[in-house]
Amino acid sequence: MSAFEPTRPLPRFHGAKWDEPVVMEMGRPGRRGQLLPQVEDDLAPLEELVPAGLRREQAPALPELSEFEVQRHYLHLSQMTLGMMGINLFGTCTMKYNARVNEHVTARPELAEVHPAQPVETLQGVLQLVHDFERFACELSGMARFVFQPGGGADAAYTHACVTRAWLAARGELEQRTEVITTIQTHPCNAATAAAAGFDVITLPLGPDGYPTIESLRAALSERTAALMIGNPDDMGIYNPDVREWVELVHEAGGLAFYDSATFNGVMSRVRASELGFDACMYMLHKTFGAPKGGGGPAVGAYGCSEELVPFLPRPLVTRDEEGRYGLEQVEDAPQSIGKVREFWGNVPVVVKAYAWVRALGAKGIRDAADLSVLANNYMDTRLAQVRGVQQTNPGVDKPRLEMTRWSLEQVREETGVDVHDISNRMVDFGVDAPWLAHEPWITPEPITPEPGELWSKEDVDTWIDVLAHVIEEAYADPELVRTAPHNHAIAQVDPSGIDDPRQWATTWRSHLKKRAAAGEEGPVGARSAGGVGVGAPEAGS
Repeated sequence: MSAFEPTRPLPRFHGAKWDEPVVMEMGRPGRRGQLLPQVEDDLAPLEELVPAGLRREQAPALPELSEFEVQRHYLHLSQMTLGMMGINLFGTCTMKYNARVNEHVTARPELAEVHPAQPVETLQGVLQLVHDFERFACELSGMARFVFQPGGGADAAYTHACVTRAWLAARGELEQRTEVITTIQTHPCNAATAAAAGFDVITLPLGPDGYPTIESLRAALSERTAALMIGNPDDMGIYNPDVREWVELVHEAGGLAFYDSATFNGVMSRVRASELGFDACMYMLHKTFGAPKGGGGPAVGAYGCSEELVPFLPRPLVTRDEEGRYGLEQVEDAPQSIGKVREFWGNVPVVVKAYAWVRALGAKGIRDAADLSVLANNYMDTRLAQVRGVQQTNPGVDKPRLEMTRWSLEQVREETGVDVHDISNRMVDFGVDAPWLAHEPWITPEPITPEPGELWSKEDVDTWIDVLAHVIEEAYADPELVRTAPHNHAIAQVDPSGIDDPRQWATTWRSHLKKRAAAGEEGPVGARSAGGVGVGAPEAGS
């Protein structure tokens, strides 16, 4: 029997279930959310102000609803979507609370209604925020300059690959240095973006201490080495204490060293990329710095570099003169620049939210957050080690895991037939979010990679672990219960059989109507699930 002891009763949860159509199927002609006053007699009718060529020939196909009906509809949809409002120990990239005040600030007209093509004299406040946050990022990393154009972590890695090409070309070594070295547990975007930029990729395997050996690095280095691209700590929470020697060896071979700081949370304010010798690094503002990830939407992979690489950075860069005026150094002012990797200056609202996060915490708060993150992670590890069938990766590494720890549920699958996806589906029946598994390829079988960070309380961490332990015990006692989960949600398991058949789904209302007409159907395309046009025929939960 397991030595594991739960801390409290499990949450009693059941998701809301509404037979909710898509909004385009609701309403009746003539209903309105707002009644606009009649145009005064001495004002020209609106249609006279719009050129004839721009006027609609018929009214737009919009649902006609009262304000209350619209509000109720979207409330129902939100109730049926657990989202990330449960306990979410999302690992391999830190997820944090996104302060509501930041959403209000970035929606203010002073930011939301400005345009980057305005005269620079009218953008002084926005440019100051970008400039000041760049100074914060430089202080945390030791880098000389930062650019916020990249749209995420992978974009920042690709930016470095492009900067590396420009740097090599300037030295006359682009044809010679064709290889980028990374490691098997570094985020796969580093290998992928290096390959996309035309480099050959060498991937180092893990050694006995949970990270590649110095010997394997030496064997990979040569006159063909262009760069090293690694994360530290890695996605298993293990910090490579030899990283400074790694960077020195890469420099001796003539290459650059890039620090993927996606797992910065556990070392922020304690480890600076420049002090380890790195030439460049990146931070994910939409994770580590408290801005929303947005489900693949608004993001910033902040890319910083040493003074030597500044000439190759994307432009524009924000400048500040001796009188305190802010300006923009454009591409035409930097002949060695790689140009733009995204329009204008990047996603400025995300930069402003990250600025607010840094200012709110201050230097001490950032250090406290890192300490809490490490403490919570190791507390979580201690309890998870007591859960039946859960095995820690690299069990021989007895040092503290700094950021997260990858665990394997392979033993549970072998003994019960229940895999990690089944367990994830069942966990959401208790009001917690499904655990993050791991990036592909899986070097750990049946992985989960939880990360508590500094956000979650001890009670939240305990509840998440208790739910995982309970579901694993269910897998041993009643495997079918877990395999058929979730049971307490608006939608249970979705039949994926039609996912590759475009006749079975539609992403817009116009496409839906077109496909329905082509099929000669009266009803919606495919089977409508709660919340709209779905894929296949999902069955509702109990």
